[in-house]
Amino acid sequence: MKSPRKGLITAMATSALVVVPLTNPRITRVVDRSALNPQARYTVHDKEYWLSADEIGYIRPGFHLTLNSITIPEDRRPVADYTFTDDFDQPLDRNGKVTPGSLSINQVLAYWIPEERHYWSYTTRIQTPPNGNPPATQAAADSGGTWTDLEVGHSVYKFKTVLPEDYDRSATTTLAVYATRNLSDIIGKNYYDNLEYDFRPDGGTVTETWDKSTNAACNNCHTTLSAHGGSRQDLKLCVTCHQPQTIDPDTGNTVDFKVMVHKIHRGEDLPSVQAGTPYVIIGNNQSVHDFSTVVFPQDIRNCVRCHTPEASQSHVWYTFPSQAACGSCHDNVNFATGENHAGGPQADDSQCATCHQPQGSREYDASIIGAHTVPYKSAQLKGLNAEILSVANARPGQHPTIVFRLTENDGTVVAPSSLGSDLKVLMDGPTSDYPMQPFREEAQTATVGSGGAASYTFANAIPADATGSWAFSIEARRNVAVEFPPPGEDTIREAAFNPVHYEDLAGGTAEPRRTVVDIAKCNTCHDRLAFHGGQRLNTQECVICHNPNFTDDETPAEGLDFKRLIHRLHTGEELTQPYLDFNHLRFPGDRRECTICHVEGTQQVLDNPPGRLPTLAPRDYYSPQSPTAAACLGCHDSQAAAAHAFVMTAPFGEACAACHGVDAEFSVDKVHAH
Repeated sequence: MKSPRKGLITAMATSALVVVPLTNPRITRVVDRSALNPQARYTVHDKEYWLSADEIGYIRPGFHLTLNSITIPEDRRPVADYTFTDDFDQPLDRNGKVTPGSLSINQVLAYWIPEERHYWSYTTRIQTPPNGNPPATQAAADSGGTWTDLEVGHSVYKFKTVLPEDYDRSATTTLAVYATRNLSDIIGKNYYDNLEYDFRPDGGTVTETWDKSTNAACNNCHTTLSAHGGSRQDLKLCVTCHQPQTIDPDTGNTVDFKVMVHKIHRGEDLPSVQAGTPYVIIGNNQSVHDFSTVVFPQDIRNCVRCHTPEASQSHVWYTFPSQAACGSCHDNVNFATGENHAGGPQADDSQCATCHQPQGSREYDASIIGAHTVPYKSAQLKGLNAEILSVANARPGQHPTIVFRLTENDGTVVAPSSLGSDLKVLMDGPTSDYPMQPFREEAQTATVGSGGAASYTFANAIPADATGSWAFSIEARRNVAVEFPPPGEDTIREAAFNPVHYEDLAGGTAEPRRTVVDIAKCNTCHDRLAFHGGQRLNTQECVICHNPNFTDDETPAEGLDFKRLIHRLHTGEELTQPYLDFNHLRFPGDRRECTICHVEGTQQVLDNPPGRLPTLAPRDYYSPQSPTAAACLGCHDSQAAAAHAFVMTAPFGEACAACHGVDAEFSVDKVHAH
């Protein structure tokens, strides 16, 4: 037992105790063949959706684990009773003989230490590193226990681990299970299930357990967070092993969750990494995990992104400061010597809250919430908003006049002249596919009229031969002096969300530029996606510049069309070719699920839609690339993929939709299903 728990141990009788008796779920047979219809149960993103009813009936997709009871008998070797079922509530054979796919069930048993807010595991292993460092005892799943199969889909496991004779029967104890159904050789995927059950061995009421974040918070970016081959997917499961008990003996790094996760997410911005020391964890079978190139896609101070209010203990990030948690991000602080710590040397955590209170009287002070104020969320900012009221004279050969209004959040009008060169208006077209860089002009000389409406006439004229619909937008930003600014900054920059207004050059109904991605989806990971000085916040404006003919100034040039740029940027380290400086990036989700970014349906391959332009890609295997090929080759950047796209393209159009169209044999949804 860990020494801090000794004072809490309660002597009790060692009689057998069933902690959680449950009724075995009734197993029924699927008799209605329509129940096997994959389209009725699965989505197009699932491999199962594309199977036949006969294939579904044989494979019996899915894996669900039910705990029926956990017993701690007199020999103190816990016994867990489980039921295994598929997606149709039918029993699964643990050995994979009666039903396809063997089951692997791994169990961790740990107790909760409330005064330290972490687990300590009864189930452990010895990890001996090959570099001569001392071996380490690590939290792990029980190994070497005994399975008894009572019937198909119903088995009992007796742990090999023997609980200490003086184990605390009043402690909140958690059985955490990660399980795999192996069907990789049949349908190319495995099924996973995690289970966590809290109980007290003395039968008392559980009053506290781990709940500092949620799976949903992680899966905002990670799609389905998974580790160690995919089987560990629940945060609460993770923390039963990833706690102070466990270190990586190869490097000496702790894998305590609060330390490891903070370090991983700060990645390349860790002070230690900036100073030249990579952040590495050596895992199973000496697998090397270097997190020094991780780029967190938003401001690291946005702690509430992970510590969401849905978790009952989400407040711990600002109510329980500690050397371990705080020093994980601020890892250039030496608490023992006081280096880089304004409070000087600190022997332990007892004085942390003296200076680092939850919230102080102002932003950017020593309080935890104050110190982690995200600049663009500062309460000192008054807000900057831009709206386009109208556009006149939007005709070929004419100089359009744009009427707009700039305001603060309370409605106060902002004079265009106050922004100087940081206020620009732009126009481009046609919206079917922007062929050129926009006309962008400074608009601080706009004339302000009634109600704050500002009027500006473009110095550039719309080309005389222009047709179709044109887009008009605004870029506006300003630097705001704030009291107690962020460290290293004198001001905070705020910018207006870019409004986009469309006009038909013939006077008819304007055709907006197609919406392919939703900025709200971008901001699920990025919180506030902003580029080029912070004033480009609307993807519908981004595509005006990042059009099919846009390249950089290098020789040979690199194509910067939005569909090529974004696909390649998010493919990152999985690219086979170099692309700008993005090859080190790691996408945290599953790129096969296109609707993470795409508006539903816009990921589909269409049959040569009119008005789409080929994309310049001088550094790729061939250029220009037809519209569909440019999008697909953004992720699939191999020579073989380029050759395939090239031969399926004629001077008068693409053949892509024949095989990859919505209802085709190799549709986008089908080949990306997982």
